[in-house]
Amino acid sequence: MTPAGPLDLPVPRLVVWRHGRTGWNAAGRFQGQLDPPLDEVGRAQAAHAAPHVLAALGGRETVVVSSDLVRAVDTARELTALTGTELRLDERLREHGMGSWEGLTREEIAQRFPEQMADWLAGRPVRGRGGEETAAVAERVLSALQELPPVEVAVVVTHGGTSGRLIERLLDLHPEQRRLFGPLGNCAWSELARQSGHWRLLRHNHSAGPLPEGDLGPRPAQDADAVG
Repeated sequence: MTPAGPLDLPVPRLVVWRHGRTGWNAAGRFQGQLDPPLDEVGRAQAAHAAPHVLAALGGRETVVVSSDLVRAVDTARELTALTGTELRLDERLREHGMGSWEGLTREEIAQRFPEQMADWLAGRPVRGRGGEETAAVAERVLSALQELPPVEVAVVVTHGGTSGRLIERLLDLHPEQRRLFGPLGNCAWSELARQSGHWRLLRHNHSAGPLPEGDLGPRPAQDADAVG
């Protein structure tokens, strides 16, 4: 399938922010649309990152919209506590539905569904897993963003796989160009702006840096497609 071309949205700038860490992230367990909460590290990450996200907004008129899954909601609330703005929730910003993989680790999937794992690692459509097609994820997110008010910037608080599919769609990438960009880490964000009729990626996988000394430990590297 060929992307449909550049997209107009009511807002000319987006900050796409991934939620903080969960216990399932730490264990390498696929979350999909299941709803585990932030762990203690994830809550600290969200509190640490929120002032940096606020600074990235540059005083622009902002709307904050989040997936309704609790790990995203609790991350987003750290920002709206600073902005004083209402938090909008939209289930269309949920993670990529992973079908039979949800709740399993990579090791469990490799044992139970080796052919599916091979497809996934190669970037091919995963046959027989269930869940959602890649293109459907991007389109449902775009349908939510089309309904935003016409402000200067929107902060979209979402998930690893969903953020990747949104960015790929806005940049008009073809299916074979999936994973051209690395995934967002927990509580990292990307910024995009519409310029000269096209969406441009201004920064990608930006973070607030390590938690202050005495934090709850390092953030594990995770593949956003996998653990949401």
